Amino acid sequence: MPKVMIALNAAWNLLNFRSGLIRALVAEGYEVVAVAPHDEYALRLAELGCRYVPLPMDNKGTDPLRDMLLLWRFYRLLQRERPAVFLGYTVKPNIYGSLAAHALDIPVVNNIAGLGAVFIRSTWLTHVVRGLYRLALSRSARVFFQNEDDRRLFVESGIVPAQVTDRVPGSGIDLKRFSMVAAKEILITDCPAASDGSEKYGLPSSPLPLAREEGAFRFLLIARMLWDKGVGEYVEAARQVRRHYPNAEFCLLGFLDVQNPAAISRQQMQSWVEEDVVNYLGVSDDVRVDIMMADCVVLPSFYREGVPRSLLEAAAMSRPVITTDTVGCREVVDDGVNGFLCQVRDAGELAEKMMRMIGLSPEARNEMGCRGRDKMVREFDEQIVIRKYLDVIRTV
Repeated sequence: MPKVMIALNAAWNLLNFRSGLIRALVAEGYEVVAVAPHDEYALRLAELGCRYVPLPMDNKGTDPLRDMLLLWRFYRLLQRERPAVFLGYTVKPNIYGSLAAHALDIPVVNNIAGLGAVFIRSTWLTHVVRGLYRLALSRSARVFFQNEDDRRLFVESGIVPAQVTDRVPGSGIDLKRFSMVAAKEILITDCPAASDGSEKYGLPSSPLPLAREEGAFRFLLIARMLWDKGVGEYVEAARQVRRHYPNAEFCLLGFLDVQNPAAISRQQMQSWVEEDVVNYLGVSDDVRVDIMMADCVVLPSFYREGVPRSLLEAAAMSRPVITTDTVGCREVVDDGVNGFLCQVRDAGELAEKMMRMIGLSPEARNEMGCRGRDKMVREFDEQIVIRKYLDVIRTV
């Protein structure tokens, strides 16, 4: 049985973003070894049919000694397991896992799922990371990118040869799981089914929430709580919108106190909650309920996203979306069709787009949501990603 090793920076990431691929590989007869640092989600990986191997990883650290230790750990693991192919995701597995695999003549397939904070600002670390990427990707069989901007940057900078690159639609979205049919199983609602012909857009769309009191409207931001995700702009925009629509609600869902220089502290979040400007919902293993209860999903990110999963999930569940006109985010939204685009780091324009969304009729918002579902069906189906991976694995 051929063996495939897949490595990421968190077991949570494997479970939430790569479960469809892992199941497909297992169904095709591959033995799948999943590699990531241990966390509370690690034990659930067995449900996917793979074998989990913990590998300690300092995801955000820049200590060269720790990184050399990580390279050695990858080398020893790959030497022991001898997979037929190594699949790398996220920065450190892509760099150090790939370098170790190349040293052992193991074919490598990389996925560049956004470039993150390092590529937002030009610093010494940016040059170091670019150099490491150039070295790590030099012999890869295939390098997948999630948006054309990132692929162009890597090719034009000479980091990777154009002929080994390809594009996938983000991590893809499971259209059966993120749909009204599946959501009905987890949420009982009195909302009437959409009556605007939305079933022509793939599976039936999730109806928007019941009409609330006048001016009531729920916005939702799903992300790790980082300043780079535009959380500060979201909060400031909420203040501005509340002056005109005091019943509007602004929710935040995602991890606090993450290992990142741009992390928002628990104290900062508490001060916003006490100000009564936002409602922090904590974290969730199943965001479908939260998406169904929202009127609109917002992500004002200026992070170099691949394609944000939260936006794919929202659009797949027929929710209109507001996001920034920036790398990765703009891939999901056709401005004025399934949502609105706004400028990065501009809380005023974000507030304007939010008020514009509130001002739409329920029928217009429902139509936006249906158009988003249609776009997901056409362009972001998880099966597109899976087929590309199966094809390249068979060839290498």
